[in-house]
Amino acid sequence: MRKYRYHQRRPDAFRYIPRMAHSSKILSINQVLLCGAGIVTLSMGIRHGFGLWLQPITQSQNWSRETFAFALAVQNLAWGLSGIFAGMLADRFGALRVIVGGAVLYALGLVGMAHASSAMMFTLTAGVLIGMAQAGTTYAVIYGVIGRNVPASQRSWAMGIAAAAGSFGQFLMVPTEGFLISRLGWQEALVALSAASMLMIPLAWGLREPHFRGGAGHFREQSIMQALREAFAYRSFQLLMAGYFVCGFQVVFIGVHMPSYLRDHGLSPQVASYSLALIGLFNVFGTYAAGVLGQRILKKNILAFIYLARALVIGVFLLVPLTPASVYVFSAVMGLLWLSTVPPTNATVAQIFGVAHLSMLGGFVFFSHQIGSFLGVWLGGFLYDKTGSYNIVWYIAIALGVLAALVNLPIKEAAIMRDPVPQPA
Repeated sequence: MRKYRYHQRRPDAFRYIPRMAHSSKILSINQVLLCGAGIVTLSMGIRHGFGLWLQPITQSQNWSRETFAFALAVQNLAWGLSGIFAGMLADRFGALRVIVGGAVLYALGLVGMAHASSAMMFTLTAGVLIGMAQAGTTYAVIYGVIGRNVPASQRSWAMGIAAAAGSFGQFLMVPTEGFLISRLGWQEALVALSAASMLMIPLAWGLREPHFRGGAGHFREQSIMQALREAFAYRSFQLLMAGYFVCGFQVVFIGVHMPSYLRDHGLSPQVASYSLALIGLFNVFGTYAAGVLGQRILKKNILAFIYLARALVIGVFLLVPLTPASVYVFSAVMGLLWLSTVPPTNATVAQIFGVAHLSMLGGFVFFSHQIGSFLGVWLGGFLYDKTGSYNIVWYIAIALGVLAALVNLPIKEAAIMRDPVPQPA
């Protein structure tokens, strides 16, 4: 394995140098956070409520839960795979075009999801189209803008703000989606969300980076292939991907199957809606706290604690009697841990490798997350149809949480020190 030298002082692996390094070429932090948070609020908020459609759609279309779960599993794979290419495009041409394209795909996917007459069409719309849309409107692209426009001393905090926005979107949108379903019906509710998703387009204009005008890029010390070879040969990058796989398995299984799990045990649909909303509300605080702490303590320790705490919380939840009160307590505590892995994970990637290829490398790490998401949501539906229970998947989630805590501890966060290369005048 290739040997690397480490530099403990520098926050970035190398400088990210615009061709015209004027202050006017950098977006203000407030503008980046406001517009980025608005986009993530809409994109993540809409998708966090998809579990509310499981029973209405399967009952209306006479489909199995595995059919619905498979479509959302494909969505997570499409999101992860497309995120790699969305990250490459955003790194090269800026975030504006990628976000606009993602918003259009989101609207088309929601309309198609509402009118799909077959399982295949439902998978193509709810799965492929919306997965591609999320790739262009969520963390990998938004964090690339943050990395390029926010100083390293504030980067983890800023990423925490963006992740908290996604959590606030869950708190805001899940009850809204439940209300729309009850008042409009599940099909019309999806059409209404389609219109709401188009609001991401004017917000994307606020993330238009002037130094990307006309496709003008930046000088980089590495090509894309050099950056990929370096990252995938680096042990800590592999460990980050392994931990993020577990994150995806846990949160998507809970987010999609929790409403049905509660209804199977006799609790009302309102309890499910409130539980998902509580997860979103408390994750606002959890992700913000993770971002702030990431500026002060080792991020690998934050990640190890989060994964271990998730395993303990799930274990306790399964042991105590299932009541609305226990659901709300579980949701609040799990909410503190929900997306709080996102800021330290992405900030670690930026700290080790720098920001020139941050969206792309973040996309690869997130692809690992989405493979876990695919397995979590699909196994939930598959094993439920086979056994009539979600218990096996809950136990897998606990075991994976302990494993993820262990694999994060050996991570080295120091920036890779590369040999200097001549820079253009």
